[in-house]
Amino acid sequence: MPDKNFLIFTNLFPYFNDTQGGSFITNRLMIFKSLNINFNVYALIPDDTFFVKMLKKYFGKKIFDDPKTNFEIHEINYNFITIHRNLLNVIKERTIREKIFLKYSDNILNQLYDQVKNRNYNLIIAHGMYDPPAGLIAKYFSEKLKIPYVVNCQGSDINYKMRLSPELYIDVLENAAKVIFVSNAILEKAKSFGYSGNNATVSPNGVDLDNFKPLNKEKIKLDLELRNEVVGFVGNLLPVKRADKLPEIFEKISKHRKVDFLVVGDGPLRKDIEKRCKEKNINVIFTGKIPYDDIPKYMNAMDVMILPSRNEGFGAVIIEAQACGVPVVGSDNGGIPEAIGDGGIIVKDGNNFEMKLAEAVLKILDNPLNKDILRQRALNYSWDNIVQKELEIYEKIIFHN
Repeated sequence: MPDKNFLIFTNLFPYFNDTQGGSFITNRLMIFKSLNINFNVYALIPDDTFFVKMLKKYFGKKIFDDPKTNFEIHEINYNFITIHRNLLNVIKERTIREKIFLKYSDNILNQLYDQVKNRNYNLIIAHGMYDPPAGLIAKYFSEKLKIPYVVNCQGSDINYKMRLSPELYIDVLENAAKVIFVSNAILEKAKSFGYSGNNATVSPNGVDLDNFKPLNKEKIKLDLELRNEVVGFVGNLLPVKRADKLPEIFEKISKHRKVDFLVVGDGPLRKDIEKRCKEKNINVIFTGKIPYDDIPKYMNAMDVMILPSRNEGFGAVIIEAQACGVPVVGSDNGGIPEAIGDGGIIVKDGNNFEMKLAEAVLKILDNPLNKDILRQRALNYSWDNIVQKELEIYEKIIFHN
């Protein structure tokens, strides 16, 4: 078996003002490093003109404005590969997506080929199919270096981006040695656009079980001045998370039970949610954005966590909650049912969804699930387990190539 030596491209990565960005990539790479696997990782980062940055800021999009060429976290070095974007490029991304993405790929190949051609890589791994798709860049380098490539699809790339240029996506996915989907639901979504699924497998994201674990619930509640049972939400306050319906869900629960509510996260809907909760006289603690390492503390304060998302690739936050001994009530969208399993209740989307979800929360509060069983279920999602299974896939590809 040849030594593992990976060339990695990713659309998802940490940055100076968002160190948790692409944390599920970093977690994988940390285990690679612990196993002495050789790799170089390149993050595809836009080099936007001033006017494009102003437009992105106006629409609440993430802006990359630091001129540095790399970012290091947990001894993992992300090399930035810049993609120049002016207003015309942005327009082309919405009108002639395939043509502009192929042009970007040519530019990246020209930037990087001389650096990588003699490094004896035996596998290319792409994380994400966003703008431009990391998988497309991987395909370009695969053809030039004559080594196989693997694409990892995280959810929103397939849910929202594949429909915009399905032929390009199908071409990239079908020509990969393997395509790894974060859930069966995302695999089925890709197949609905015409992808065969012949080279597909499913591997969810993992959980840091040393960080997400049961803590002293009563002490945490006391510290947070929470005197009742706690129903919580953890995530970005966005429409896709159905955060706009949190006031209605909370109201329906509070009509039947004295409960405190805890919302961990931030986003553009926060002010409106706070306003409507106040109008309904619902007691809700909003933490805003908090450090990732502090999330387990707030999860441990919860008796039930809800995830009412309208779409979700997998829902690693569900496994994180279960690792803390907290059951989850979620919608039946995307990979949520796969993540919840028997560690909570799945609510079918549709008419009266908010009422049904509230009823499911009350049911769990009346009949709590065993915390030890929830924790035991989460142990299957340790990063060691997830990465070892993925390495088995990579080894078979390298061996047969």
